[in-house]
Amino acid sequence: MSSASGRQFVKYTFFKLDPQWRLLPSDTRAAQKEEFAAVVSEISSGMMTRSYSTVGMRGDVDLLLWQAAQSLEQVQDSAAMVNSTALAAHLDTPHSFLALTRRSHYVDGHSHEGQEGRSVTVTPSEGARYFFVYPFVKTRQWYLLSAEERQGMMTEHFRIGHRYPSVKINTSYSFGLDDQEFMVAFESDSPADFLDLVEELRGIPGSLYTLRDTPIITCISMPIEEALDKLG
Repeated sequence: MSSASGRQFVKYTFFKLDPQWRLLPSDTRAAQKEEFAAVVSEISSGMMTRSYSTVGMRGDVDLLLWQAAQSLEQVQDSAAMVNSTALAAHLDTPHSFLALTRRSHYVDGHSHEGQEGRSVTVTPSEGARYFFVYPFVKTRQWYLLSAEERQGMMTEHFRIGHRYPSVKINTSYSFGLDDQEFMVAFESDSPADFLDLVEELRGIPGSLYTLRDTPIITCISMPIEEALDKLG
């Protein structure tokens, strides 16, 4: 069944390579990477799929596929296609996050040109080099605040974000679909700008209502062939 009103399911699948794979003959490894890349390319023809390398960024993940689909079945079929490859036998999935797009509750109380939160369609930036992804959970006390209190804190959050135009946020919602409440993903060409933005946001009252915002995973955008070559 498709999502309602054009909304999209958003999937973040992180893979970790078994180091023993590097002991396979080079021609076997090359063939497995070629097969995996071909499958990802085929999947990309039917749904938005972006690939990222996380090699060297963290110890628990090596590769990310960021996807947007019209149905849960499309998400599942995509995973089945990946699992059918020979390389998949050597991959674990340490982190896997599911969410759904939705118009933000706060955009009507705070508007600006090119605002994130109005569209229900995932629109990745063209050429953004870096991608910062994490699940996000607010405290239950947040939801007991009045709409006016929450809007005020979110407006301050937006005001700070305006000072970092090099950073684009992509927010999707996981209530009832996955363990987290939100998935947030930031695209930017400047890791320094993203670091400064996050640090500044720690100093506003709204941050008191953050229960969990880890793991935070830094990713580097690249074609799937290059991301696979980074595996070794």
